[in-house]
Amino acid sequence: MAKFLLEGKYSVEGAKGLLKDGGSGRRAAIEKLVQSGGGKVESIYYAFGETDVFIILDMPDSISMAAVALTVGAAGGAGTKTTLLMTTEEVDEAVKKHPSYRPPGQ
Repeated sequence: MAKFLLEGKYSVEGAKGLLKDGGSGRRAAIEKLVQSGGGKVESIYYAFGETDVFIILDMPDSISMAAVALTVGAAGGAGTKTTLLMTTEEVDEAVKKHPSYRPPGQ
């Protein structure tokens, strides 16, 4: 499973839905969506500022995550930003790899 951070910004209609459903109601809807995509919600946090909600998810792969994010975006209640999260062990594996690269102009 891959871990992702999904950041959401409610539209006006989405904020009205949050007021109607409450945080628990939205959590239930989010969990149902993520489970239907083969994943699991690790945590949900609401916040002040540019981002209204932060959601950490475990998803089978990036295609499944893209399907969830596209579904949310197409519904119009919130805009999203998705970030792949890596463990320290995954970074350790990455730094052991040595891909060949030539910078521009060299």
